[in-house]
Amino acid sequence: MSDPVTHRPNSVKLTLFGREYCGLCQEMRQALNTLAPELGLQIAWFDIDDDDEIEAKYNDMVPVLVGEADEVICFYHLNRRALDAYLGRIR
Repeated sequence: MSDPVTHRPNSVKLTLFGREYCGLCQEMRQALNTLAPELGLQIAWFDIDDDDEIEAKYNDMVPVLVGEADEVICFYHLNRRALDAYLGRIR
C-alpha cells in the first residue's frame, strides 16, 4: 500500500481499494485527498489488480473505502455521511 496523505499522530487510517484506470476510483481518491487534512485521515491506496485475493474480495465494489477490521465504509462513490458516521464511532 502506498500514497499516504498525512502522518498525523492521531489520524485515522483508512484504505481505498481500486484500480488505476478506474475513473470512479480516481474521483474518490481525489475527494479523500482533499478531505484528509480536515478530517485527520491517513489514506492508503491499494490497486486490487496487484493481489488476486483482494481482487476477488472487492472486484465488483471498487472503489471501496475500508476502515479498521476490514469494515466497508462506502463504495462506488464517497458517502460523506457514512464516513462521518464511521469516524464518530471510532473516535
